[in-house]
Amino acid sequence: MDRDDFDLDMEFEAALGPEAEETVAPAAVVEAHAGLDPDVPATSRKVRRRGRRTRMRSRTIAMKRLTKEEMRLGALMYPPIDDPRPQTRAECKDAPRPCPYVSCKHHLYLDVNPETGSIKLNFPDLEVWEMKDTCSLDVADRNGITLEEVGDIMNLTRERIRQVEVRGLLKLKMLTPIGSDED
Repeated sequence: MDRDDFDLDMEFEAALGPEAEETVAPAAVVEAHAGLDPDVPATSRKVRRRGRRTRMRSRTIAMKRLTKEEMRLGALMYPPIDDPRPQTRAECKDAPRPCPYVSCKHHLYLDVNPETGSIKLNFPDLEVWEMKDTCSLDVADRNGITLEEVGDIMNLTRERIRQVEVRGLLKLKMLTPIGSDED
C-alpha cells in the first residue's frame, strides 16, 4: 500500500466517524473511494469485516471519569428502593422474568468491576425488559449449551467464551489437592 492509498483509507475512516467498527460505510463513500483508482476494490477489508458483527459492542462507564454533578443526578434519578429482594435461588427461581434486579451479581445486563467500580453494559442497545435471558442462573439450569449460545447470551464471541472457560477450568484445577483422584 503506497502513501496515497494510506491517505485515502484514513479519509475513508474519518468519513465513517467514531462508530466505524459497528457500522457499514455509506454507498456514496465506497463509490467515491473506489472511483479514484480502478484497481481499488469497491469495498475495503475493513468494511467487509465490519458487516460480520450484528450486535452492538458492550460499553463501559468508568466511575472515576464521572463528575460529581453526574453522580448527584444519578442518585436523584434512581434512589435506593427498600423492596425485599430474593436472597436464595429457591426464592428467585419463580420470580418474574425478565428479572428486575439489575444489581444482582447473576444479572446479565451489566457487570461491575469490584476493583475499579466501572460498570460494563453488556447490551447498551437494549433495555432490560427487551432481553431474552436476564439471569445467569436460569441459563445454568438448562444443563449445557454451546459456546455460540453462551456468546449470544453474554454478548461475547465464541472464542472469548472458550478463553474464559479454559481460564476457569485452570483455576479449578489449581484448587484441587495434588493427591486427590481425578475424574
